[in-house]
Amino acid sequence: MTAGDVEIGIEAPDGADVLPLVEALDAYLSGLYPAESNHLLDVAALAAPDCRFAVARAGGRPVGCGALRIDPAGYGELKRMYVRPQTRGLGLGRRLLAFLEAVAREEGLDRLCLETGIHQPEAIALYRATGYVERGPFAGYPPDPLSLFMEKRLPAPAPAPDHA
Repeated sequence: MTAGDVEIGIEAPDGADVLPLVEALDAYLSGLYPAESNHLLDVAALAAPDCRFAVARAGGRPVGCGALRIDPAGYGELKRMYVRPQTRGLGLGRRLLAFLEAVAREEGLDRLCLETGIHQPEAIALYRATGYVERGPFAGYPPDPLSLFMEKRLPAPAPAPDHA
């Protein structure tokens, strides 16, 4: 399998074949952090009108996911970024991130924020490599020594050419 064999689209987070992906992420994060440091959106929150849930599929099987929560304050928050261990190293995280950034721009958002854990060096490296910079807590997150807060300004879409 290559990254080119993967399709990414917006889906319902409660699909029968998608739920195990969300559960695998829950188990992974629960193994890294205590409950008070896990800031997970549950499936109901992921299905809410202010969320866009993306699924990466290879051969029809879900292999990765990520969510964009649209905050009423006018920015987006990345949540639930995950790629199954057996498909890591193919650039799927980068593709999911680019997909969600494009969705955010379509939604008119000019920045994305995220909270990730300090025990996820690959995720932190991906975010840094794609232009995310450290910032303080946001959206009511408490300061947490196990959390890293990041932000990226999104470029405005290029204006359509004037064909007058």
